[in-house]
Amino acid sequence: MSKARYDDIAQHYDAAIQPLQRWFLAHLRKKTFRWLPESGRLLEVGAGTGLNFVFYPTDTRGVATDPSTEMLRFAKGKEKPAGVRLVQSCGESLPFKDDSFDAAVATLVFCSVASPRRSFAELQRVVKSGGTIVLLEHVRPNGALGPVFDLINRITVPLFDDHFNRRTVDEARAAGLELRSVEASIMGIMNIITCKV
Repeated sequence: MSKARYDDIAQHYDAAIQPLQRWFLAHLRKKTFRWLPESGRLLEVGAGTGLNFVFYPTDTRGVATDPSTEMLRFAKGKEKPAGVRLVQSCGESLPFKDDSFDAAVATLVFCSVASPRRSFAELQRVVKSGGTIVLLEHVRPNGALGPVFDLINRITVPLFDDHFNRRTVDEARAAGLELRSVEASIMGIMNIITCKV
């Protein structure tokens, strides 16, 4: 989704996603953060309104990014560890030096980045060799649901720039990341993908 569209929906985002948070997303976000190392500098790409901040350990140091000015405005109003700062940037062009972070996390981001390949390349650049990248993403499921997601994609891409049929595990592998684990849930639609740089 473009920065402008996220700016437009920012004030309604938390309320719109709240039912999904209650049903399953908050639980999956919490599980995602358990895959991250306990210490070191953390990068969150696509932090949005800051819904993940409650899962950050209190001593977290690092940066939370988002391309949307308005999403970050709402994120500023949420409690977060003192060692975390907010930076406006997109996943395809991160304004950080090489090897700046020990780990990175993104939740519900790779469905809407313009270029997964460039975003993975940037993560590999800014996360130290041997570091961890953990993603929580909705993906194209296998089996009969796959073609259904292909059809949904024809609607969601023009409307929201949301790619319902992305194969994020394959994209991570093609980018040269070492897949550590893929934890699938909800009929394979939601994946927690843990990678090593």
